[in-house]
Amino acid sequence: MPGILAMGLYTAIIVYLEREILDIEFKNTTTIHSLVGFVLSLLLVFRTNTAYDRWWEGRKMWGGFVNSSRNLAIKLNAMLEDKVIKERLKIMLGNYIGVVKDHLRNGVQIEEIVACDKYSVEDFTKADHVPNHIFKLFMIEINELLKKKMISSEQLLFINEELRSFSDYLGACERIKKTPIPYSYSIFLKKIIFIYIASMPFGFAMEFGYWSIMIVALLFYVFGSIELLAEEIEDPFGTDANDLPTEQISITIRENLDEIMR
Repeated sequence: MPGILAMGLYTAIIVYLEREILDIEFKNTTTIHSLVGFVLSLLLVFRTNTAYDRWWEGRKMWGGFVNSSRNLAIKLNAMLEDKVIKERLKIMLGNYIGVVKDHLRNGVQIEEIVACDKYSVEDFTKADHVPNHIFKLFMIEINELLKKKMISSEQLLFINEELRSFSDYLGACERIKKTPIPYSYSIFLKKIIFIYIASMPFGFAMEFGYWSIMIVALLFYVFGSIELLAEEIEDPFGTDANDLPTEQISITIRENLDEIMR
């Protein structure tokens, strides 16, 4: 809003000077702005589509977390009879999803990790890459089950696809997180928007008069908002209003695990 008001005031000054003081008239600038606006629109469409593709890919990865955790929980619940082991694996899997969510934000929240009969909170968090550490412990537990013949080799192959998918989904999310849109492209687009909007009052003043204030402010709002929206959703794992609801998804996964592995 401050930027829109400032642009409206800037336009009013230009219109007043051009119409009332200097009596200058620029010819055919609206045509030029129409051509530049078309090119700018194409750039913004590409920018928005690129950002949305990152947002949607992130959503697919988190949908994969939901599906894989459900499938793995259903299979483990069917294969295992020991309720203590099922409870342990359920807690570890829920902790993994929770720390993945925090890992993609600003760091792991210790208070959200749940201890189990065999591992304390400190055991889960003593590595630099906490999601990998928790899943390593989870795989150690699965291997122990195989050694103790509580699951067979065939059953291990039966759950291998789900076990592998967790690392794949995390890797894809980290790729999105750590590969932002090139800064040079982003700053160039901002410069073009600024130059386009800042030059607009000079051409619109004689044709539209003081209506130029509303026109320029509206166009500034449209182009600026599209750029800011793309900037916000290109990193979809944060806590902004338009980011992915990873908090709610992780809660849903924990609830599903509680229901399945009783």
